[in-house]
Amino acid sequence: MVSGNPLTPPNTASVPAAASTSAGFGSIAAVAARLHFLRPSSGKGFGGCGILRYATGGYPRQSSPKLGQGIPTQARAHQCVRFCGFDTEPRCRHQVSTISSQHDPYYRFNDVMYRWISLDNWTYSRTFKTPFDIRKWQKVNLVFEGVDTVAQILINNITFGRTDNMFNRYSFDITSVIKEVNFVEVHFLSAVSYAAEQSRCHKAYSIPPACPPPVQKGECHANFIRKEQCSFSWDWGPSFPTQGIWKDVRIEAYNHYHLIYFSLTSFFVKSAQQWSLEIEAIFDVVSSKPIAGLVTVNIPKLQTQQTFSVKLQPGEGSIVLLVNINKSSAVEAWWPNGHGKQTGYNMTTTFIMEAGYQIEKFSKAYFRTVELVQEPIPGSPGLSFYFKINGRPIFIKGSNWIPADAFQDRVTYDTLWLLLKSTADANMNALRVWGGGVYEQDEFYNICDEIGIMEDKSRPFIASSPTNGLESVKEGWLSQNPYDTHYGDTHFYDYSNDCWNWTVYPKTRFASEYGFQSWPSFSTIEKISSTEDWSYTSNFSLHRQHHENGNDQMLQQIGHHFKLPQSTDPIKKFKDTIYLTQVMQAQCIKTETEFYRFSQSEIIKGEGHTMGALYWQLNDIWQAPSWASLEYGGKWKLLHYFAQNFFAPLLPVAYEDKGVLYIYGVSDLHADRKLTLRVVVHAWSSLEPVCTLAKDGVTVKAQSAVLIYKESINNLLERCRNCTRKSCVITFCLVGEGGLQSPTNHHFLSSLKDAVGLEKTQLSASVSQRDDVYIFVLQTTAIAPFVSLDVGRIKGRFSDNGFLMTEKKKVVVFYPWEPTSVEELEESLTLTSLVDVV
Repeated sequence: MVSGNPLTPPNTASVPAAASTSAGFGSIAAVAARLHFLRPSSGKGFGGCGILRYATGGYPRQSSPKLGQGIPTQARAHQCVRFCGFDTEPRCRHQVSTISSQHDPYYRFNDVMYRWISLDNWTYSRTFKTPFDIRKWQKVNLVFEGVDTVAQILINNITFGRTDNMFNRYSFDITSVIKEVNFVEVHFLSAVSYAAEQSRCHKAYSIPPACPPPVQKGECHANFIRKEQCSFSWDWGPSFPTQGIWKDVRIEAYNHYHLIYFSLTSFFVKSAQQWSLEIEAIFDVVSSKPIAGLVTVNIPKLQTQQTFSVKLQPGEGSIVLLVNINKSSAVEAWWPNGHGKQTGYNMTTTFIMEAGYQIEKFSKAYFRTVELVQEPIPGSPGLSFYFKINGRPIFIKGSNWIPADAFQDRVTYDTLWLLLKSTADANMNALRVWGGGVYEQDEFYNICDEIGIMEDKSRPFIASSPTNGLESVKEGWLSQNPYDTHYGDTHFYDYSNDCWNWTVYPKTRFASEYGFQSWPSFSTIEKISSTEDWSYTSNFSLHRQHHENGNDQMLQQIGHHFKLPQSTDPIKKFKDTIYLTQVMQAQCIKTETEFYRFSQSEIIKGEGHTMGALYWQLNDIWQAPSWASLEYGGKWKLLHYFAQNFFAPLLPVAYEDKGVLYIYGVSDLHADRKLTLRVVVHAWSSLEPVCTLAKDGVTVKAQSAVLIYKESINNLLERCRNCTRKSCVITFCLVGEGGLQSPTNHHFLSSLKDAVGLEKTQLSASVSQRDDVYIFVLQTTAIAPFVSLDVGRIKGRFSDNGFLMTEKKKVVVFYPWEPTSVEELEESLTLTSLVDVV
């Protein structure tokens, strides 16, 4: 840690170990020194990803300064700045916890109040001593893993580099200019100004959109700069066009040669019936002559070791090695979540070159094949669109990933692990990484490998999304009808029609985007708002909504089936509205996703064979209404709990058509199963079932959706006396041998605002601890729809939530993400059901 005045740089840069025994990106002939830019140059303000930590002292901004103005000198002493990519903790004397929440860029209207920062130009600078003898090294590079975005780089007052791409890695040869003591500067140009200038210079044709819609409160011409597009604003996120050093920056010094890049790709050679690995390594060779040596690849668990003779040519170049896996070793393939293990094999690659210089690279190899199948379907025009993993067709279940924060250096390994683990816990097997964000860090993909999440697998195979796949290629990469349900993938959004009406949804080959909005929980909103904001129609609520008419659309969708809150208590009314938006969103996306799942095995009027459902969107970038199922910070909305069920590997799905109830058995299992279908009819007015049907010997086919039950609603209600559409509800589940059981699903026979017999219930819960989890035992005096458990700001998730409670008692498990206690949970617990909304 840096001590003392946070604006004073340390005397020397920190120096990691020189030899690359773990990371492998170096050698015993190289050293690396990480630089920490802790002081802005005179007359300029702080960068640090643009806006990361703000003045803890007062710096009133009644109006935005003119372009070029920075923070006044007297205010700088109060700055607490975290510079992107250098450290996991702020390099200042103030602890993060002591920074007032009112200076958080996400607090209330700060996204607009701090707009001036992105309109200014900023400079990083520092003086540093070179922590090694420069005379001993043939080449010295200054390496920036990420520069955001347009910058001029000087060392010792000599310009030796410029950047204009946030996503590139930049390496500058500073061998000729580096001294024992050096002064380095990085001058940033406002991304907003740069994009505007680029747009003005472009005369040939227009490039829409010039500006985002006014409701997004964003900046213009994002498409003229190679930068995270959503940083200029989006319909789910704020406008923070950051600038700064957002990834690691370091000095590398080496002799002879240096490993820059290393990758491996597995593939299966059918003709030889053998797995192979292709290894690519990129080197920078300083020597004026080729360097010869040996490369040894060792995978102990697969009894595979191969040695290659290589020769590295002067300059930057690559070598490609083909490693054949020992045929006598049984290779366990990597499988998506829910379909098998995620087996990986530790691998060591050792480069031993002339003069004894050695590099070791440790990595993990996964073996899998991916194939996008687009072929004719009997009885249907067009082509199929589905993925085979290791030769097996897989129904893709998941969501869409957006950047986890507007300030990328706040996205830690723990942040990624929490969001991705929640993805797998909800029975998802894939994420579509949205293209307007950033190239995610290596940890993102490593975690996905570990837990079985496929990511964005369609991009190497198709031109865009949505696409008509091969038909788009045939049409010259410009689809005549990109929403043709007979080809490729489809995006579908409809906020005006009743979302419970399954007939409005497209019977597409692959649904890669669809969704409905909701508000995050009150505990999430409370952190970045004040009491005056806690109304659905407050200025804050209108400001936070970046989708045109989004708040009204949610109320309209709620109004189809639920009574809107009428409480005279404004805060209760706000909380009730938040709750209803989450209930509505969960029920809407449940209906649509189940439609896609039961459409996978049938063709109706030439449409069907749906083999993917990726709802929009998984995560939030800030605290605001959006399509996400995970709130900013990772808290599960009711939608995510519903996803855990509607993406279950075994699920009965019901829909109604012309008065007839159809129930499909949907399975991701790899074998056919003989099961029992249990159908229960409940009266809203009683916890005792009206009638129960058990249908034995139901065959649910492997990786299919098959019709397993069909009956007219009138006949069913006649058999269950004293039942009408308004007074009863249907639940159903599948049960098999060995404890196999699906989630219990439900089918509403009428809108719940018209339900007859729903009573005000007394919900209660007792809490106890069992090892590392907490047991909530819920009790109710009447049927309770959409029971929600909320423990406020205590981080963790429940085993189930938002459920229809039809029995007197239900046990729910709470998995904490941080230390807590029975007393804290009891004090924080709020129980809500639909009948609590008044």
